[in-house]
Amino acid sequence: MSSTKPPLLPDATRDLARFGAALRYEDIPAEAIARMKLSLLDSLGCCLFGATLPWTRKVAELADAEQAKPVATLIGLARKTSPALAALVNGTSGHAFELDDIHKESIVHAGSIATPVALNLAEAKGGKVSGKDLLTAMVAGYEIGHRVGNAATMSLFFRGFHPQGTSGAFVAAATAARMLNLDATQFQHALGMAGSQAGGLMAAQEGAMVKRFHSGRAAQSGVYAAQLASRGFTGILDALEAPYGGYLSTYSDKPNPSRLTDGLGKTWETLNVGYKPHASVTSIHSALDALSELMQEHKLKAADLAKVETGLSPMTHVHCAWEYKAQGVTAAQMNLYYGMAVIALDGAAFTGQFREARLADPQILDFITRITAHVDPEIEKMGAPFRHASRVKITTRDGRIHEKLALHRRGSPENPLAPEEVIHKFRNVVAPCMDKAEAERIIAAVNRCEQLADIGELATLVSTAVKLPQ
Repeated sequence: MSSTKPPLLPDATRDLARFGAALRYEDIPAEAIARMKLSLLDSLGCCLFGATLPWTRKVAELADAEQAKPVATLIGLARKTSPALAALVNGTSGHAFELDDIHKESIVHAGSIATPVALNLAEAKGGKVSGKDLLTAMVAGYEIGHRVGNAATMSLFFRGFHPQGTSGAFVAAATAARMLNLDATQFQHALGMAGSQAGGLMAAQEGAMVKRFHSGRAAQSGVYAAQLASRGFTGILDALEAPYGGYLSTYSDKPNPSRLTDGLGKTWETLNVGYKPHASVTSIHSALDALSELMQEHKLKAADLAKVETGLSPMTHVHCAWEYKAQGVTAAQMNLYYGMAVIALDGAAFTGQFREARLADPQILDFITRITAHVDPEIEKMGAPFRHASRVKITTRDGRIHEKLALHRRGSPENPLAPEEVIHKFRNVVAPCMDKAEAERIIAAVNRCEQLADIGELATLVSTAVKLPQ
């Protein structure tokens, strides 16, 4: 079936491809390069910790069984495979514990996709690929993939699609196309193939390992798309804007196609990326922050609280305020009630709070009974830019009431973590699985990434086998 309707935005796929193919390191603002280096470090930390987890190791076993030519590093696993299979494994590990960076408008965690795609294809090219080339490819992925997510709007999410597996495929294809130096036409075909491979269902958030796999699959799809395009294989040239069967017209009820190219090359979406201080879904972070701050300010403990009322945006309420059941780590990390409970009890919602042994902790389950959640009308009126906002109201057992409105989560572009805090997070994330000296060498290499003549040095540093949890 064809359509007589006009395209949603004429030549949008072509224009994004031309931008990506022409992008040079010298075109990228210094502040965007600095942000990309932070994302690179943050993402490598996620991959290294993720390599210790059972879902990543199951995917790695699958890759091993393929016995592909060993040219691309499995981060933290001390072995290699093909670039596409490495991207599959490393993309899974990067998204394996809800720690990866986040772009709020697009709802995409680009770091866990762009980092392995760029690193693994750089290794596979042979010869020397510089740190500047690596960063440029990643920026191409961030700029194009985030714009695709922006244009899809939250409608894609409300329809039940996981942005990481859908819009994330464009992050991967753009990163891969730039790393392989595809020309504009080949780049366009790669984006056209990415749209056909996009997938991922949000029902996975309620306990399935496959949520992590969405990221790896998007990364692998992007590698295949660029590799095929380099061989003359063709994709959908108007994949994004096609009025029937295009990405936006299919995945979104209310797309905003102008967001594909608004300010392209002038407004850098890379600068709208934030980082996670909590190992949970980003949508609940402002609520976790508000509860933590209220308890600290008033010197309260979990036992002092009789009731916790949480006002949310409609999106966060749908996304995270469902009845908690101890049905796996993924479910706990995606659930508002569990996150609020561990903040109240432990003062933290990091890796230690989401161990299997804690998921049915009677203290956590008891505290959850004191928490309620609702859509806050004032937050709802603020619209999509404030979908992560929250209003937390606590009532103590002696009748005191305290309330806090948190408009921007800690770690967002509006309320950013300092670079030193992102580095501190990296150290904490990898502390259980690698020696401090090894971690410091990775930090130093990323810090001078733009000076590296060959990223093989960095690939070697992150290839060392991580320690498994005791």
